[in-house]
Amino acid sequence: RMPVVLKGMELGTCITKWTVDYLSNAEGSKEVKIHVSAVPQMDFLSKNFVYRTLPFDVFVRRAAEVKHKEYFLSEDEKYYLRSVGEDVRKDIADIRKQFPILAEDIRIPEYFEKEQFFSSVFRISSAGLQLWTHYDVMDNFLIQVTGKKRVVLYSPRDAPYLYLSGTKSEVLDVDNPDLEKYPLFVKAKRYQCFLEAGDVLFIPALWFHNVIAEEFGVALNVFWKHLPAESYDKTDTYGNKDPTAASRAIQILDRALKTLEELPEEYRDFYARRMVLRIQEKAYRNDYG
Repeated sequence: RMPVVLKGMELGTCITKWTVDYLSNAEGSKEVKIHVSAVPQMDFLSKNFVYRTLPFDVFVRRAAEVKHKEYFLSEDEKYYLRSVGEDVRKDIADIRKQFPILAEDIRIPEYFEKEQFFSSVFRISSAGLQLWTHYDVMDNFLIQVTGKKRVVLYSPRDAPYLYLSGTKSEVLDVDNPDLEKYPLFVKAKRYQCFLEAGDVLFIPALWFHNVIAEEFGVALNVFWKHLPAESYDKTDTYGNKDPTAASRAIQILDRALKTLEELPEEYRDFYARRMVLRIQEKAYRNDYG
């Protein structure tokens, strides 16, 4: 259950073929919905970006530029494509459906059974773009096809230090965090790797990751269900909703905390501490070392 970088994998012809010109010509002018940000660090919590639509070939060429002659927000704005299904409420991202020509060029490492496959998310990032720290509920491969990326990871056990809002951390700048606002962040153990074209990073479920594109790059995330299929929310097309049992448990906890509000403050404090001890006793692992 640890991240690992796999090198020398046989990934198909995509490694040499996926130039800007080839990508532009292969999938042509189909429209894609993209994120556009005036700053390099994208924040999904504050939504410091806008959604725009561009023909795919125009988008690829813009994303590969450093300065733009045509732009939405500024001449040095950053672009990010995260492919989605035809109907985002019903359909998962699958490169074979959304980008069938490109799908023929890539070979996905077969480390899981075909029936476990969940999604294949095609991604293109401008140089310098940094994505917010978050976790996913499924195991996945980050296949770096072209360009270089830096990935910073944090263990699930360090969740108490990451100031979570849902699946995302509020700490946007992991290199220069605001320690007055986020003092516990220093306790989170940082793991870091650099991906070259052709590298594959295995990111286990629940591991937090923060990704920065050091160059214009193209990648494919492949997610699969390593838990029994019934563990997952059937309405989840992005693969980022907590397992159904976890969601139920959190709802029960919220109700329990609401019930404690009926008591005076000193009683609330006492019984909340008892609940924490009970959770530690029943649910915490003690084999992390």
